[in-house]
Amino acid sequence: MTTAELELAHPALEPFGLDSLKLRNRFAVAPMTRISAEPDGTPTAQMAEYYREYATGGFGLIITEGIYPDATHSQGYFNQPGLVTDRHIAGWRAVVDAVHGAGAPIIAQLMHAGAISQGNAYGFETIGPSTVQPRGQMMADYGGVGGPWNAPREMTARHIDDVIAGYAAAAEKARAAGFDGVEIHAANGYLLDQFLTDYTNQRTDDYGGSVENRIRLTARVLRAVRDTLGNLPVGVRLSQTKVNDFTYRWPGAEADARVVFAALADATYLHIASEGRNFLETARFPSGTTITQLAREVSGRPVIANGGMHALPQAADVLTGGHADVLSLGQGALANPDLPRRVETGAELAPFNHEMLHPMATLDSAAAWRARNDK
Repeated sequence: MTTAELELAHPALEPFGLDSLKLRNRFAVAPMTRISAEPDGTPTAQMAEYYREYATGGFGLIITEGIYPDATHSQGYFNQPGLVTDRHIAGWRAVVDAVHGAGAPIIAQLMHAGAISQGNAYGFETIGPSTVQPRGQMMADYGGVGGPWNAPREMTARHIDDVIAGYAAAAEKARAAGFDGVEIHAANGYLLDQFLTDYTNQRTDDYGGSVENRIRLTARVLRAVRDTLGNLPVGVRLSQTKVNDFTYRWPGAEADARVVFAALADATYLHIASEGRNFLETARFPSGTTITQLAREVSGRPVIANGGMHALPQAADVLTGGHADVLSLGQGALANPDLPRRVETGAELAPFNHEMLHPMATLDSAAAWRARNDK
Protein backbone atom coordinates (compact mmCIF):
# COMPACT_ATOMS: atom_id res chain seq x y z
CA MET A 1 0.00 0.00 0.00
CA THR A 2 1.37 3.42 -0.89
CA THR A 3 1.67 6.23 1.66
CA ALA A 4 -1.23 8.06 0.04
CA GLU A 5 -3.41 4.94 0.15
CA LEU A 6 -2.51 4.40 3.82
CA GLU A 7 -3.49 7.96 4.69
CA LEU A 8 -6.83 7.70 2.91
CA ALA A 9 -7.61 4.41 4.66
CA HIS A 10 -6.06 5.30 8.03
CA PRO A 11 -7.76 3.53 10.96
CA ALA A 12 -7.55 6.71 13.05
CA LEU A 13 -10.25 8.19 10.81
CA GLU A 14 -12.79 5.75 12.23
CA PRO A 15 -15.18 7.12 14.88
CA PHE A 16 -14.88 5.98 18.49
CA GLY A 17 -17.05 6.08 21.58
CA LEU A 18 -15.09 7.26 24.61
CA ASP A 19 -17.69 6.58 27.27
CA SER A 20 -20.40 9.21 26.61
CA LEU A 21 -18.26 11.10 24.10
CA LYS A 22 -18.81 10.31 20.44
CA LEU A 23 -15.52 11.06 18.70
CA ARG A 24 -15.64 11.62 14.94
CA ASN A 25 -12.17 10.07 14.68
CA ARG A 26 -9.39 8.76 16.89
CA PHE A 27 -7.07 11.76 16.59
CA ALA A 28 -6.82 13.80 19.81
CA VAL A 29 -4.90 16.98 20.54
CA ALA A 30 -2.50 16.25 23.38
CA PRO A 31 -2.27 18.67 26.31
CA MET A 32 0.53 21.18 25.66
CA THR A 33 1.58 23.98 27.99
CA ARG A 34 1.50 27.34 26.15
CA ILE A 35 1.65 29.93 29.03
CA SER A 36 -0.60 32.38 27.19
CA ALA A 37 -3.29 33.11 29.76
CA GLU A 38 -3.65 36.45 31.50
CA PRO A 39 -1.38 36.96 34.55
CA ASP A 40 -4.25 35.98 36.86
CA GLY A 41 -4.75 32.69 34.97
CA THR A 42 -7.80 33.70 32.94
CA PRO A 43 -7.97 32.18 29.42
CA THR A 44 -7.93 34.69 26.58
CA ALA A 45 -9.73 35.15 23.26
CA GLN A 46 -6.45 34.13 21.60
CA MET A 47 -6.62 30.81 23.45
CA ALA A 48 -10.21 30.27 22.33
CA GLU A 49 -9.13 30.72 18.72
CA TYR A 50 -6.12 28.41 19.25
CA TYR A 51 -8.33 25.56 20.46
CA ARG A 52 -11.07 26.28 17.94
CA GLU A 53 -8.56 25.84 15.11
CA TYR A 54 -7.96 22.23 16.14
CA ALA A 55 -11.69 21.53 16.19
CA THR A 56 -12.12 23.13 12.77
CA GLY A 57 -9.16 21.07 11.58
CA GLY A 58 -11.07 17.88 12.30
CA PHE A 59 -9.62 16.52 15.55
CA GLY A 60 -11.97 14.11 17.28
CA LEU A 61 -11.00 15.19 20.80
CA ILE A 62 -9.15 18.13 22.32
CA ILE A 63 -7.44 17.96 25.72
CA THR A 64 -6.40 21.29 27.18
CA GLU A 65 -3.03 22.30 28.48
CA GLY A 66 -2.48 21.67 32.18
CA ILE A 67 -4.76 23.88 34.30
CA TYR A 68 -3.82 24.62 37.89
CA PRO A 69 -6.60 23.64 40.32
CA ASP A 70 -5.97 25.76 43.43
CA ALA A 71 -4.71 29.16 44.55
CA THR A 72 -1.87 27.91 46.73
CA HIS A 73 0.85 25.54 45.53
CA SER A 74 -0.42 24.07 42.27
CA GLN A 75 0.55 26.65 39.63
CA GLY A 76 3.60 25.57 37.64
CA TYR A 77 4.25 28.48 35.28
CA PHE A 78 3.50 32.18 35.09
CA ASN A 79 0.63 32.82 32.65
CA GLN A 80 -0.58 29.25 33.02
CA PRO A 81 -4.40 29.09 33.04
CA GLY A 82 -6.29 28.16 36.19
CA LEU A 83 -9.72 26.89 37.22
CA VAL A 84 -10.12 28.62 40.54
CA THR A 85 -12.07 31.87 40.12
CA ASP A 86 -15.25 32.96 38.41
CA ARG A 87 -13.11 34.80 35.84
CA HIS A 88 -11.35 31.54 35.05
CA ILE A 89 -14.68 29.78 34.53
CA ALA A 90 -15.92 32.52 32.21
CA GLY A 91 -12.69 32.47 30.21
CA TRP A 92 -12.81 28.72 29.78
CA ARG A 93 -16.50 28.85 28.86
CA ALA A 94 -15.56 30.99 25.85
CA VAL A 95 -12.94 28.39 24.86
CA VAL A 96 -15.41 25.52 25.26
CA ASP A 97 -18.09 27.31 23.25
CA ALA A 98 -15.62 27.95 20.42
CA VAL A 99 -14.58 24.29 20.29
CA HIS A 100 -18.15 22.99 20.54
CA GLY A 101 -19.17 25.38 17.78
CA ALA A 102 -16.63 23.69 15.52
CA GLY A 103 -17.94 20.22 16.35
CA ALA A 104 -15.48 18.71 18.82
CA PRO A 105 -15.57 17.75 22.51
CA ILE A 106 -12.97 19.25 24.86
CA ILE A 107 -11.60 17.87 28.12
CA ALA A 108 -9.94 19.96 30.86
CA GLN A 109 -6.63 18.64 32.10
CA LEU A 110 -6.03 19.45 35.78
CA MET A 111 -2.38 19.69 36.84
CA HIS A 112 -0.59 20.31 40.14
CA ALA A 113 3.08 21.09 39.51
CA GLY A 114 4.34 20.22 42.98
CA ALA A 115 8.11 20.42 43.35
CA ILE A 116 8.78 21.51 39.76
CA SER A 117 6.72 24.68 39.91
CA GLN A 118 8.83 27.48 38.43
CA GLY A 119 6.30 30.31 38.43
CA ASN A 120 3.53 30.77 41.00
CA ALA A 121 1.69 34.10 40.97
CA TYR A 122 0.25 33.31 44.41
CA GLY A 123 3.72 33.31 45.96
CA PHE A 124 3.60 30.02 47.81
CA GLU A 125 6.61 27.74 48.29
CA THR A 126 6.76 24.46 46.41
CA ILE A 127 5.57 21.23 47.99
CA GLY A 128 6.25 17.59 47.17
CA PRO A 129 6.10 14.11 48.64
CA SER A 130 9.57 14.51 50.20
CA THR A 131 12.29 17.12 50.59
CA VAL A 132 14.13 15.98 47.45
CA GLN A 133 15.52 18.51 45.00
CA PRO A 134 14.15 17.86 41.49
CA ARG A 135 16.60 16.72 38.85
CA GLY A 136 17.53 18.92 35.92
CA GLN A 137 17.11 22.63 35.30
CA MET A 138 14.18 25.02 35.07
CA MET A 139 12.88 25.40 31.52
CA ALA A 140 13.60 28.78 29.95
CA ASP A 141 11.00 28.30 27.20
CA TYR A 142 8.37 28.21 29.94
CA GLY A 143 9.61 31.20 31.90
CA GLY A 144 12.19 29.46 34.07
CA VAL A 145 14.94 31.68 35.44
CA GLY A 146 17.60 29.04 34.79
CA GLY A 147 19.35 26.82 37.28
CA PRO A 148 17.89 24.06 39.42
CA TRP A 149 14.61 23.93 41.27
CA ASN A 150 14.63 24.31 45.03
CA ALA A 151 13.92 21.33 47.23
CA PRO A 152 10.19 21.35 48.10
CA ARG A 153 8.57 21.32 51.50
CA GLU A 154 7.47 17.78 52.42
CA MET A 155 3.69 17.50 52.33
CA THR A 156 1.74 16.84 55.50
CA ALA A 157 -1.50 14.88 55.72
CA ARG A 158 -3.34 18.21 55.58
CA HIS A 159 -1.49 19.20 52.40
CA ILE A 160 -2.56 15.91 50.84
CA ASP A 161 -6.20 16.45 51.78
CA ASP A 162 -6.05 20.01 50.47
CA VAL A 163 -4.65 18.84 47.13
CA ILE A 164 -7.45 16.31 46.74
CA ALA A 165 -10.07 18.91 47.63
CA GLY A 166 -8.50 21.32 45.13
CA TYR A 167 -8.81 18.81 42.31
CA ALA A 168 -12.44 18.13 43.20
CA ALA A 169 -13.30 21.85 43.36
CA ALA A 170 -11.60 22.51 40.02
CA ALA A 171 -13.48 19.59 38.46
CA GLU A 172 -16.77 21.18 39.54
CA LYS A 173 -15.65 24.44 37.95
CA ALA A 174 -14.74 22.54 34.76
CA ARG A 175 -18.32 21.30 34.62
CA ALA A 176 -19.59 24.84 35.18
CA ALA A 177 -17.46 26.00 32.24
CA GLY A 178 -19.07 23.38 30.01
CA PHE A 179 -16.17 20.96 29.59
CA ASP A 180 -17.03 17.45 28.39
CA GLY A 181 -14.83 15.80 31.00
CA VAL A 182 -11.66 16.08 33.05
CA GLU A 183 -8.22 14.53 32.74
CA ILE A 184 -6.07 14.19 35.87
CA HIS A 185 -2.43 14.92 35.09
CA ALA A 186 -0.40 12.24 36.89
CA ALA A 187 2.48 12.25 34.41
CA ASN A 188 5.65 14.00 33.29
CA GLY A 189 7.17 14.70 36.70
CA TYR A 190 4.38 16.82 38.20
CA LEU A 191 3.02 16.32 41.71
CA LEU A 192 1.07 13.07 41.36
CA ASP A 193 3.94 11.58 39.37
CA GLN A 194 6.36 12.74 42.08
CA PHE A 195 4.47 10.51 44.49
CA LEU A 196 4.69 7.57 42.07
CA THR A 197 8.40 8.04 41.38
CA ASP A 198 10.65 6.12 43.75
CA TYR A 199 13.50 8.64 44.06
CA THR A 200 11.27 11.70 44.68
CA ASN A 201 9.08 9.85 47.18
CA GLN A 202 10.98 8.94 50.34
CA ARG A 203 7.92 8.81 52.58
CA THR A 204 7.40 6.10 55.19
CA ASP A 205 3.63 6.57 55.61
CA ASP A 206 0.74 5.19 53.54
CA TYR A 207 1.88 7.22 50.51
CA GLY A 208 5.46 5.96 50.34
CA GLY A 209 7.44 2.75 49.93
CA SER A 210 5.60 0.22 47.78
CA VAL A 211 4.15 1.09 44.40
CA GLU A 212 0.72 0.34 45.91
CA ASN A 213 1.32 3.19 48.35
CA ARG A 214 2.95 5.54 45.85
CA ILE A 215 -0.07 5.43 43.49
CA ARG A 216 -2.49 5.97 46.39
CA LEU A 217 -2.72 9.78 46.05
CA THR A 218 -3.57 9.57 42.34
CA ALA A 219 -6.24 6.97 43.11
CA ARG A 220 -7.73 9.21 45.82
CA VAL A 221 -7.78 12.20 43.47
CA LEU A 222 -9.50 10.05 40.84
CA ARG A 223 -12.20 8.96 43.30
CA ALA A 224 -12.80 12.53 44.46
CA VAL A 225 -13.10 13.87 40.93
CA ARG A 226 -15.37 11.02 39.86
CA ASP A 227 -17.60 11.61 42.88
CA THR A 228 -17.77 15.29 41.93
CA LEU A 229 -18.52 14.83 38.23
CA GLY A 230 -20.85 11.86 38.31
CA ASN A 231 -21.31 10.57 34.76
CA LEU A 232 -18.86 12.93 33.06
CA PRO A 233 -15.73 11.20 31.74
CA VAL A 234 -12.62 11.32 33.94
CA GLY A 235 -9.29 10.23 32.48
CA VAL A 236 -5.82 9.89 33.99
CA ARG A 237 -2.60 10.74 32.16
CA LEU A 238 0.48 8.71 33.11
CA SER A 239 4.06 8.53 31.90
CA GLN A 240 7.33 7.00 32.90
CA THR A 241 9.51 9.84 31.60
CA LYS A 242 9.39 13.40 32.94
CA VAL A 243 10.03 16.91 31.71
CA ASN A 244 13.10 16.89 33.96
CA ASP A 245 14.14 13.24 33.50
CA PHE A 246 13.74 11.81 30.00
CA THR A 247 15.23 8.39 30.79
CA TYR A 248 13.26 7.32 33.87
CA ARG A 249 11.35 4.06 33.76
CA TRP A 250 9.25 2.48 36.50
CA PRO A 251 11.73 0.38 38.48
CA GLY A 252 9.44 -2.64 38.66
CA ALA A 253 8.68 -2.38 34.92
CA GLU A 254 5.66 -4.52 34.04
CA ALA A 255 4.99 -5.50 37.66
CA ASP A 256 4.73 -1.85 38.69
CA ALA A 257 2.58 -1.07 35.66
CA ARG A 258 0.07 -3.76 36.60
CA VAL A 259 -0.33 -2.29 40.09
CA VAL A 260 -0.70 1.25 38.74
CA PHE A 261 -3.26 0.36 36.10
CA ALA A 262 -5.31 -1.77 38.48
CA ALA A 263 -5.43 1.08 41.02
CA LEU A 264 -6.86 3.41 38.36
CA ALA A 265 -9.42 1.07 36.82
CA ASP A 266 -12.22 3.46 37.83
CA ALA A 267 -10.98 5.99 35.27
CA THR A 268 -12.95 6.45 32.07
CA TYR A 269 -9.71 6.13 30.12
CA LEU A 270 -5.93 6.06 30.64
CA HIS A 271 -3.66 8.36 28.64
CA ILE A 272 -0.12 6.98 28.37
CA ALA A 273 2.29 9.73 27.41
CA SER A 274 5.80 10.39 26.17
CA GLU A 275 6.99 7.00 25.01
CA GLY A 276 8.96 8.53 22.15
CA ARG A 277 9.02 8.66 18.39
CA ASN A 278 9.60 4.92 17.93
CA PHE A 279 6.65 4.05 20.11
CA LEU A 280 6.33 0.39 19.24
CA GLU A 281 9.92 -0.20 20.38
CA THR A 282 10.40 2.20 23.27
CA ALA A 283 7.01 1.45 24.86
CA ARG A 284 7.69 -2.28 25.16
CA PHE A 285 8.41 -4.13 28.37
CA PRO A 286 10.90 -7.05 28.33
CA SER A 287 7.96 -9.45 27.87
CA GLY A 288 7.20 -7.82 24.51
CA THR A 289 3.91 -6.20 25.49
CA THR A 290 3.63 -2.44 25.19
CA ILE A 291 2.73 -0.28 28.16
CA THR A 292 -0.50 0.79 26.46
CA GLN A 293 -1.45 -2.79 25.63
CA LEU A 294 -0.97 -3.68 29.29
CA ALA A 295 -3.01 -0.66 30.39
CA ARG A 296 -5.93 -1.84 28.24
CA GLU A 297 -5.64 -5.40 29.53
CA VAL A 298 -5.35 -4.62 33.25
CA SER A 299 -7.75 -1.69 33.53
CA GLY A 300 -10.28 -2.81 30.95
CA ARG A 301 -10.52 0.84 29.89
CA PRO A 302 -9.85 2.60 26.58
CA VAL A 303 -6.30 3.88 26.25
CA ILE A 304 -4.93 6.98 24.54
CA ALA A 305 -1.37 6.58 23.23
CA ASN A 306 1.00 9.52 22.93
CA GLY A 307 4.45 9.83 21.37
CA GLY A 308 5.32 10.04 17.69
CA MET A 309 1.75 9.47 16.48
CA HIS A 310 2.22 11.91 13.58
CA ALA A 311 4.20 9.07 11.96
CA LEU A 312 1.13 7.67 10.23
CA PRO A 313 2.27 4.08 9.52
CA GLN A 314 3.29 3.67 13.17
CA ALA A 315 0.02 5.27 14.30
CA ALA A 316 -1.93 2.77 12.20
CA ASP A 317 0.01 -0.13 13.72
CA VAL A 318 -0.72 1.14 17.24
CA LEU A 319 -4.46 1.01 16.54
CA THR A 320 -4.69 -2.15 14.44
CA GLY A 321 -2.26 -3.99 16.73
CA GLY A 322 -4.47 -3.47 19.77
CA HIS A 323 -2.02 -1.17 21.53
CA ALA A 324 -4.44 1.74 22.01
CA ASP A 325 -7.85 3.11 21.06
CA VAL A 326 -7.11 6.81 20.48
CA LEU A 327 -3.94 8.69 19.46
CA SER A 328 -2.91 12.02 20.99
CA LEU A 329 -0.58 14.31 19.08
CA GLY A 330 1.51 17.20 20.35
CA GLN A 331 4.16 18.32 17.88
CA GLY A 332 2.21 16.88 14.95
CA ALA A 333 -0.83 18.92 15.98
CA LEU A 334 1.17 22.11 16.49
CA ALA A 335 2.57 21.81 12.97
CA ASN A 336 -0.75 20.64 11.49
CA PRO A 337 -3.84 22.00 13.29
CA ASP A 338 -5.81 20.44 10.41
CA LEU A 339 -4.03 17.07 10.57
CA PRO A 340 -7.17 14.90 10.38
CA ARG A 341 -8.33 16.82 7.28
CA ARG A 342 -4.92 16.29 5.70
CA VAL A 343 -5.01 12.56 6.45
CA GLU A 344 -8.51 12.33 4.95
CA THR A 345 -7.31 13.82 1.67
CA GLY A 346 -3.81 12.34 1.58
CA ALA A 347 -2.20 15.78 1.84
CA GLU A 348 1.37 15.99 3.06
CA LEU A 349 1.95 16.75 6.75
CA ALA A 350 4.09 19.76 7.63
CA PRO A 351 7.13 19.00 9.81
CA PHE A 352 7.34 20.39 13.33
CA ASN A 353 9.91 23.13 13.93
CA HIS A 354 11.05 23.83 17.49
CA GLU A 355 11.44 27.50 16.60
CA MET A 356 7.65 27.70 16.96
CA LEU A 357 8.23 27.62 20.72
CA HIS A 358 11.03 30.18 20.94
CA PRO A 359 11.88 32.44 22.62
CA MET A 360 8.94 31.33 24.78
CA ALA A 361 6.36 28.58 24.40
CA THR A 362 3.54 31.06 23.89
CA LEU A 363 0.86 31.52 21.27
CA ASP A 364 2.50 34.83 20.35
CA SER A 365 5.76 33.02 19.55
CA ALA A 366 3.94 30.54 17.33
CA ALA A 367 2.07 33.33 15.54
CA ALA A 368 5.30 35.24 14.93
CA TRP A 369 6.99 32.11 13.58
CA ARG A 370 4.10 31.47 11.17
CA ALA A 371 4.17 35.09 10.01
CA ARG A 372 7.89 34.83 9.21
CA ASN A 373 7.51 31.53 7.40
CA ASP A 374 4.35 32.39 5.44
CA LYS A 375 6.12 35.14 3.57
